[in-house]
Amino acid sequence: MEQRELNVELRTMSGKNGCRKLRSNDLLPGVVYGKGMDAVSVTVKPKELAAAIAGEGGLNHLITLKGGGSLNGNTVIVADLLRGALRGEFRHVDLHRVNLAENVRVEVAFNLVGTAKGVKDGGMLDFAMHAVEIECLPTQIPEHIDVDVTELTVGHSIHISNLQLPAGVKVLADPRASIVSVLGKGREEEAAPAAE
Repeated sequence: MEQRELNVELRTMSGKNGCRKLRSNDLLPGVVYGKGMDAVSVTVKPKELAAAIAGEGGLNHLITLKGGGSLNGNTVIVADLLRGALRGEFRHVDLHRVNLAENVRVEVAFNLVGTAKGVKDGGMLDFAMHAVEIECLPTQIPEHIDVDVTELTVGHSIHISNLQLPAGVKVLADPRASIVSVLGKGREEEAAPAAE
């Protein structure tokens, strides 16, 4: 996964009024935290944060901090991003400092590949699990996990245990959990009663 950059400034304003004032000046309040460090209050520009998390992989992009005193050069991922309920604007961001040599836990989306045989036979695709929590080194975080549904027939499912995972990636969900299924009767089953 590519690494992005984000300018940060140390923040002195806090509380609701301080954060409101920052947002009115087009600045986003945030915090940087991680193992072996005290949490540091920061501000970022919303447009720069949007650029840093744009595209596939979103919040899991590795971001190098620029500025912010001792934070300069640290690698982070977005641990939490609070958005406004109506317009979806950024309200607050939590940045988690990561050690590139230590595993992290993140949620990664599934990407369905192909058209299921069962759908071609009249079944309905049931995409039950859209993302899963994984554990791996920060540099090994995949943008998504491909799930090939091409051979999936009516009445069958693809489970966590069926996944082909990238090297170094461990899924933390139940291996028996169903990701995607094809529901309904196939054309051959529907045609059988009619023939009788």
